[in-house]
Amino acid sequence: MVQHRLDAVLFDLGGTLIVENDGSVPVGELVAQPFPSAVEDLAELANLTRIGVVTNTTVMSGEVVRSLLEPTGLNQHIELLISSFDVGVHKPNPKPLQVAMQQMGLADPARVLYVGDRETDREAASAASMPYVHVTNGRAVDAVIEWVQAEAGSHFNEAMRAVGRLDSASVSAAHNRQLMLTKPPGSLGRLEEIAAQVCGIAGDCPATVPSSVAVAVFCGDHGVLDEGISPWPQDVSCAMATNIANGGAAISALARTVGAKVLVVDVGLANRAGGAVVDRNVGRATQNLAKLPAMTTTQLYQALDVGVRVAQQLVDEGAHLLVTGEMGIGNTTASAATIARLSSTDAAAIVGRGTGIDDTQYARKVELVVDAVARSQHLGTPDAIAALGGFEIAALAGFIVGGASRRVPVIIDGVIALAALMIADAIAEGVREFCIAGHLSTEPAAEVALKHLNLVPVFDLQMRLGEGSGAVLAVPIIQAACAALADMATLADLGFGPPN
Repeated sequence: MVQHRLDAVLFDLGGTLIVENDGSVPVGELVAQPFPSAVEDLAELANLTRIGVVTNTTVMSGEVVRSLLEPTGLNQHIELLISSFDVGVHKPNPKPLQVAMQQMGLADPARVLYVGDRETDREAASAASMPYVHVTNGRAVDAVIEWVQAEAGSHFNEAMRAVGRLDSASVSAAHNRQLMLTKPPGSLGRLEEIAAQVCGIAGDCPATVPSSVAVAVFCGDHGVLDEGISPWPQDVSCAMATNIANGGAAISALARTVGAKVLVVDVGLANRAGGAVVDRNVGRATQNLAKLPAMTTTQLYQALDVGVRVAQQLVDEGAHLLVTGEMGIGNTTASAATIARLSSTDAAAIVGRGTGIDDTQYARKVELVVDAVARSQHLGTPDAIAALGGFEIAALAGFIVGGASRRVPVIIDGVIALAALMIADAIAEGVREFCIAGHLSTEPAAEVALKHLNLVPVFDLQMRLGEGSGAVLAVPIIQAACAALADMATLADLGFGPPN
């Protein structure tokens, strides 16, 4: 069974989970007969997502239908059962599906899959704006799995195709305008380069100063903690995710100083965070990369999809500038392994001490990163990324591509975000042009990644916290670079020509 990005799966009943009864059989004589393995398969699916049933019947309430299902064992895995008798209308009218969503507290029909066996089921799902899976021979849960696998990466691939290149005319116009401003040429140093890059991303010169800023903090846990490479327990990730969402973390305080919105997304936490943390979980922690692939390739693409959709959502809500953030105990291990593999660098030379590990833990960390990278050498790029990475790292890679697809600058934080950019850059050519390296992390792998990506960080404050804390501090500098290009007077305004 695979993990997935669905909030719930709703099933039709007859012909989908149970054998269709002959319509001539009186209600009192009806017997529910599940298809082979339907009960076992539904039990496994219920561990991963919420399950509901929406069925057409003219004479039976949901309560009566449940009583028929009781001997089968299906009931215990079905959270909600609604019949058309309860609602007063039949499929293909979408109302039964919409009522089911309402009663389950679900808001986004795109995250609710309907599974049925008739054209009326398909029409109802379409009218309710739900994805739909058609089944025959009672292979309902198998069909869900196949749909999930086929859908993985669809949003990422679409965004990847939309990533273009910097608009060269706007970049040239920015450089030419710099020559006409009331200052010596080149005297604003890196600010001039940053302003030109933002113009190239926006396709306009001067570009609008990016005033609306959003930080996305993706959270995930790592099975490699089983190897004793961190002084912090896994539960810290979930607690910190909640702390960030509640406004009590470093990124919370720093984001407030620059007026940035912070969105916290659970993409791979071992435990549910709840509260203001957005649940987009595709796996309850990775596998231990010292012994097993951290993720399946399907899970990798599901996490990439999560990142893309979060970026696009934030841009749709008005963000002009995106900031990468993350939280996950153990993710410097996954990041070092990913960077070593994608940059073909000696893994032993770039492993850092992360959250402050002792010499014994550090030696073990180096050993397992070296071994994991060596085991990944025969794998293709996506499989190697899945074997070494983390859910939050993959989601960040998708976030970067999502931002680039909407032509919005993305500020890259420390070593984890740099690992994510290396993933994005390895899959989506040209995406690095839309990124600005916020700062230089003290983690050794960060410098390797920056060199590989040919990026120069905005500053170096000897930081290594993560969360997006370094990247968000670069926001005022990027805004200042754009403001200088847009708002300074030109030599012509003072009656002078360009310098010789």
